[in-house]
Amino acid sequence: MIPLVHLIGPGGAGKTTVGPLLAQRLAWRFVDLDQVFIEQQGDVAAFMARHGYAGYAARNIETYEQLRAAATAPTVIAMSSGFMTYPADVSERYPALRDAIEADPLTALLLPSFELERCVERVVERQLARPYLNGDRASETRRIRERHPVFMALRCERFISEGEPLAIACDIEGLVRRRLPITRQDAPPTR
Repeated sequence: MIPLVHLIGPGGAGKTTVGPLLAQRLAWRFVDLDQVFIEQQGDVAAFMARHGYAGYAARNIETYEQLRAAATAPTVIAMSSGFMTYPADVSERYPALRDAIEADPLTALLLPSFELERCVERVVERQLARPYLNGDRASETRRIRERHPVFMALRCERFISEGEPLAIACDIEGLVRRRLPITRQDAPPTR
């Protein structure tokens, strides 16, 4: 099976910043699930307006399954912010898929802080700074408050994503190298 690193966490946690750095250090491919969804379906907000959140989540699960099935090289995947928090009944395959991602030894949860209030503050600040999002402070705050306990309950490696992205990528690289031995000749130089 092709090795995949799943970067999970809320929007604004640093998945799409750290992911390419990690992929470069590992000499792996990087894929942003949100970007693949947009390339296939168009604007996420417009898709949700037509199909609702459940329709979006179901289609995003299908997008991930297609991406995973088509993987031909080791890949770092930045997962969509809500992927690990979808309702269990959104797809009959979702609970098993979610469990598999959570249990995968190469899954890394990124959060700006493990402490709720600090995490909320940083995530909302980062999300509101993104010009392509139509979010407002109240909805972004509600979303991370609802999702934070779900993320914290996941049984996977956790990384604080506050700080230098390259240092965070190096920390996750260490996890990958410990859990998936790579021959010395394949390993890129460390920082």
